[in-house]
Amino acid sequence: MSDNQLRLVWIYPDLLSTYGDQGNALVVERRARQRGLDVARLDVRSDQPIPTSGDIYLIGGGEDRPQRLAAERLRRDGHLHQAVQNGAIVFSVCAGYQILGHEFVNDLGQRQPGLGLLDVVSVRGEGERCVGDVLGDVDPRLGLPPLTGFENHQGVTHLGPTARPLARVRLGKGNGTGDGTEGAYNDTVFGTYMHGPVLARNPQIADLLLKLALDVNALPPIDDRWYEALRNERIAAAQQPA
Repeated sequence: MSDNQLRLVWIYPDLLSTYGDQGNALVVERRARQRGLDVARLDVRSDQPIPTSGDIYLIGGGEDRPQRLAAERLRRDGHLHQAVQNGAIVFSVCAGYQILGHEFVNDLGQRQPGLGLLDVVSVRGEGERCVGDVLGDVDPRLGLPPLTGFENHQGVTHLGPTARPLARVRLGKGNGTGDGTEGAYNDTVFGTYMHGPVLARNPQIADLLLKLALDVNALPPIDDRWYEALRNERIAAAQQPA
């Protein structure tokens, strides 16, 4: 962050914005503004270059063909890598999460190279589709409360040695590997299968992104009653017997 302005970049809303994932950008922007920060938000379509000067980059989910197109264009563009090298924070969901890995299976049934920003590899699951509410415990190193969200994916994502699980599921499939992991992260890049939108359900993750971007240990408190009401309602609903 420079010039006292937080630069928020929403990547390819024309390709990757299913299940209300654009709400993640709205939540981060809102929570930053509530704390008096000057926010410049840029929605970058797939025919536009990715700026390298952003502080936080958000990527949503998408169908199989848009995911393939998005991965191809991001690889050709190359600017997201430069942004990460500059210290930017990246948060991705579902198809966006797979794109950040080393490779995934596209709509043509082919293994397609990802961006390699997360040490993960995604394949297509052979069992039932992972659909429904998820409840998990976030990696204790992040100091966050339980994760709540909604998953809808066929993918199975395997973590390599430099990727940490974002959470361990109590309910739901998460990465689909059967080991209880959900999502992945390294120091500045995060991925999850959770929709919801996930940052509306888990505003503490949005605050984590802000703290990392601002390089601070704490943020001024704000009124979280609405968010907590949504969190409590969804956690309670997820724990109800089927």
